[in-house]
Amino acid sequence: MGAFEQLITYLSYPFVVNALVVGVLVALCSSLLGTTLVMKRLSYIGDGLSHVAFGAYAVAAVVGVTRDMMIIAPVTVLAAVLLLRRGQSAKVKGDAAIAMMSVTALAIGYLIMNVFGTRSNVSGDVCTVLFGSTSILTLTPFDVAACAVMSVVVVAGFALIYNRVFAVTFDEAFARAAGLPVGRYNLVIAIMVALVIVVGMNLVGALLLSALVVFPALSAMRVCRTFKAVTVIAAAIGVSCALVGMLASIMLGTPVGSTIVVLDALAYASFCAIGFLKRRI
Repeated sequence: MGAFEQLITYLSYPFVVNALVVGVLVALCSSLLGTTLVMKRLSYIGDGLSHVAFGAYAVAAVVGVTRDMMIIAPVTVLAAVLLLRRGQSAKVKGDAAIAMMSVTALAIGYLIMNVFGTRSNVSGDVCTVLFGSTSILTLTPFDVAACAVMSVVVVAGFALIYNRVFAVTFDEAFARAAGLPVGRYNLVIAIMVALVIVVGMNLVGALLLSALVVFPALSAMRVCRTFKAVTVIAAAIGVSCALVGMLASIMLGTPVGSTIVVLDALAYASFCAIGFLKRRI
């Protein structure tokens, strides 16, 4: 059987189609928000929230909740709200608060799974959540529906407040002087990031998720000069790398998350070279 016939055979399985749909939606949402986060120097918030999501997953696994997204989503969104509300006014500033919260959640999650976990393969469960493994291929219809709803909310929300996001991203002081509620829009952005984190854990895992946010935006910035162009190109890069990465992972038997992140890194290197040649010409 040739590679093309083998690929067609795989695409006939519903679980593969579900994985591709969720992967594309996650990559699209991550790329859209990544442009704003990179320009606002908030890339680290995605990494911090993914660690919080891991801690919530550990609690859900120990309690025995089958639909763990019902616990992970509210906890991650609450963490995003706390970080944005308290990060600038508290004695511990934003970046330090993110670092403290992320490492604490990661440690507590691993401790809970080891002490209270009832499964024998704790290391395997931890590896799956942190690095994605093949969990994207075991999505239930509920998971797919939840991912689709969250993705629609994120994309629609981003489109509705695009002009405000643009203003807040480039110059918060000017946006505040113009009467925009900057804090409110930052909060909306953080909540959307939290939803993307929850959806994306099944794709690349908690530790690798920030790559989907950062790499496409940085790649697009090498060749584009406007916010709109960077956003569109970043979305195209993110979706392409996720789609090709998942197909390659299925065909070659490699870890899904690692394959996608490596492709994102290669895309960044390629766009750096293109940007260099563009400047020289």
